[in-house]
Amino acid sequence: MISDQVKRGVQRAPHRSLFHALGYTPEELDQPIIGVANSQNEIVPGHVHLDRVAEAVKAGVRSAGGTPLEFSTIAICDGIAMGHAGMRYPLPSRELIADSVEAMALAHSFDALVLVTNCDKITPGMLMAAARLNLPAIMVSGGPMLAGRFEGKDVDLSTIFEAVGRLEAGLMTEEDLAELELAACPGYGSCAGLFTANTMNCLAEALGMALPGNGTIPAVSAARIRLAKRAGIKIMELLERGIRPSDILTKEAFANAIAVDMALGGSTNAVLHLMAIAHEAGVALPLEIFDEIGRRTPYLASMSPAGPFHLQDLDEAGGIPAVMRELSRGELINPSVLTATGETVGENIAQAAIRRPEVIKTLEESLRAEGGIAILRGNLAPDGAVVKSAAVAEKMLVHQGPARVFESEEEAVEAILGGEIERGDVVVIRYEGPKGGPGMREMLMPTSSVAGMGLDEDVALLTDGRFSGATRGAAIGHISPEAAEGGPIALLRDGDVVEIDIPARRLEVRLSAEEMERRREGWQPPTRVTKGYLARYAAMVTSSSTGAILQVR
Repeated sequence: MISDQVKRGVQRAPHRSLFHALGYTPEELDQPIIGVANSQNEIVPGHVHLDRVAEAVKAGVRSAGGTPLEFSTIAICDGIAMGHAGMRYPLPSRELIADSVEAMALAHSFDALVLVTNCDKITPGMLMAAARLNLPAIMVSGGPMLAGRFEGKDVDLSTIFEAVGRLEAGLMTEEDLAELELAACPGYGSCAGLFTANTMNCLAEALGMALPGNGTIPAVSAARIRLAKRAGIKIMELLERGIRPSDILTKEAFANAIAVDMALGGSTNAVLHLMAIAHEAGVALPLEIFDEIGRRTPYLASMSPAGPFHLQDLDEAGGIPAVMRELSRGELINPSVLTATGETVGENIAQAAIRRPEVIKTLEESLRAEGGIAILRGNLAPDGAVVKSAAVAEKMLVHQGPARVFESEEEAVEAILGGEIERGDVVVIRYEGPKGGPGMREMLMPTSSVAGMGLDEDVALLTDGRFSGATRGAAIGHISPEAAEGGPIALLRDGDVVEIDIPARRLEVRLSAEEMERRREGWQPPTRVTKGYLARYAAMVTSSSTGAILQVR
């Protein structure tokens, strides 16, 4: 065992003494040492209860003959960070989380890892660490929040964000807003829609790094605690059998996860995160693969914010196993890949069934013939852009209109809420990419303001930053190259005609190459941050088209 190097032999007497100071017995030290990475804190609703989840994991480890040692990582709440300078930190925190798990695991010679996580950047950061370290590992999330109820309807975080725009448009009173504010997020768990957090927890299951049910069992359910105990037990089996992330995170597993994401219409952020995890696993995952899989994978479930259903509905409908079994029926996933259950995908989903056909559609009754995410290219996005096509109104799938250009999210929101945006406009928000932000801010405020004001079927939004998983409408993000690197988006001016054709996967500006080169003369990117972590991040981060990973230059 790896842990022998900190606990065996005469020379390790000082090390054992420190373990004894923690209360561990010689018998406990004779067992495998399992690191339990817990991102619990009192800031994030999806994480506040993870102490209970981690305790269940540790109970499972002990019952199976291991000694669990818990440590912590940071976790940022994207919702609280949204709409201000704090949103520059969530994506960069992904790298800090991966690095902190690496540091703790290798410094203390853990034999295996259980990753207790839940929200947007924490789950991919943990999975990146698992892939990088290649120790036996399993992930268990804290589970989704239940949907709230307001005026007889299910509501969630996206509802309250959009309500701000509704208030500005005179479609809602301040009293109604205050009542909705107390109802939208009724308790702990990751926000109830298929936003980034729940997308990644579902995809961890589809990748095979988490047990069936991980993505959908509600946070408040006792089944979540039982799942955590099973994860603690299962890590001991993975250790005994020598099953490592490299055995699970294969190219076929990533293709499976992309297919599930397409079938569900998950967050566009999944593109960034799957590419980053694949990079750590040594698996080539170019942007083109997402579009190839998206074109052949039908859209099977209309989840919030694109549709009416929430994670509790998806769980009742059969969860990710039911979705994967339906995809397998059409030979759209590979059922032979290994998973953290120690069995294959095919074995895991053999008994799965669609229990609520209004939530999960069959292949024959799919909502759309193609998946819920599309990759666009053109002279405005030579290296690609990403849109959640499942959340775009039919009339906006093809659109052209004049650009309204803003140098930051704040400027755009002020113009939208100030009534300065007209139907048909294309709102462009630039210098919000990985380098330019820096940090590639996720922008739910402008998209929800547009939707709340009833403009989401008439106004498009473009950015080199990101849009939240809670976004709906013609919101196209990840435009690459970004403005800070001299991408074409940096050269746009008010009034330039932008052409969007999502079915044809095109994103163009009606400008000649010669005119764009003339505009490039004398162009200089702004510098927003010159010190601290964000300055280091901006110096090392790559394009969103490669997952916004860090590379030593």
